[in-house]
Amino acid sequence: MTRTGWGWAEALLIAALCGGSLCARAQKAEANVTGTIAFDTDTPEAKGRLELLLTVGDGGTGAYKAVLSGEESLKTHTIFRPRNLSPFGGSNLLPIVAWGNGACANSAAEFRNLLSEIASHGYLVVAIGPPAATIDLEPAQGATTASQLFDGIDWAVKENDRPDSPYYQKIDTKKIAVMGMSCGGLQALEASPDPRITTTIIWNSGILIHPMTVPAAPAAPAPSGAPKGFSMPNLSKDHLLKLHSPILYVTGTKGIEFENAKDDYSKINNIPVMIAIRDGAQHYEGSIYRAPNAGEYGRYGSAWLDWQLKGSQEAATVFTGAACALCKDPKWSVEKKNIP
Repeated sequence: MTRTGWGWAEALLIAALCGGSLCARAQKAEANVTGTIAFDTDTPEAKGRLELLLTVGDGGTGAYKAVLSGEESLKTHTIFRPRNLSPFGGSNLLPIVAWGNGACANSAAEFRNLLSEIASHGYLVVAIGPPAATIDLEPAQGATTASQLFDGIDWAVKENDRPDSPYYQKIDTKKIAVMGMSCGGLQALEASPDPRITTTIIWNSGILIHPMTVPAAPAAPAPSGAPKGFSMPNLSKDHLLKLHSPILYVTGTKGIEFENAKDDYSKINNIPVMIAIRDGAQHYEGSIYRAPNAGEYGRYGSAWLDWQLKGSQEAATVFTGAACALCKDPKWSVEKKNIP
């Protein structure tokens, strides 16, 4: 596999939700990534192929050290998964997590710490954006759409059924999460009504209280610094009635998305829903997203997935009961419905 084969690109992130209007706030990509790029040809799962296997930081705190990778059959996405796939199969399968980026950007660079951490707990994370975009080698190109979340999911399902795939019969195709931050959170909400979706996590996002007015043609100019073709999903609050599986909102008291997320929560009554609010956190809280293993976000995000996708009762205690671990965290406040 060559770099040009993936069409790699450097990170571009625009924070996208600002009350009822669109705001652009360029985010500088991380200056350093701790880890190595290795082209492994002698591991059992590689089966003689050349692969990008980049360890982000320490590879995560979960039971399976994670790598950032890519696949020729899905050049538009970056894969985060356990480096060693041999423990998986039978009753120990990899649930699928599809990810959408802030600004609907074609790069997951700003979120690689979070996604690597989640993968280390035994997940196949399929993030929108080619691998080089996620490791800052070339400029990102173009914007993205919610349909690319389904591209990643569909690819993973096919890989599970393909006998010569390293993921053959190692993926739990019945346990699927969609997640995203800011504009990517709206993409995740757009995708969530799909009957295959088991759970959703919305990071620093929510359907706009005052929907955008989008002209038919020509398209409105993109905000400064946004990728060409940038467009947020223009969802109405009625969309929330289509949700059918548990959903977690993660927001901050200083986030531009805060009121939108709270309003979403107030309108969701028929499914398990929680809103977790981090005191003092900005829309893109770099001190957390860029922390080793994404700090609190990585810890609580992984726990939610372990509960919802793997049925972990230990993880459930983070969210259930009046004395739940997240409820007792002094930096966080929590509201929940249809959750014990």
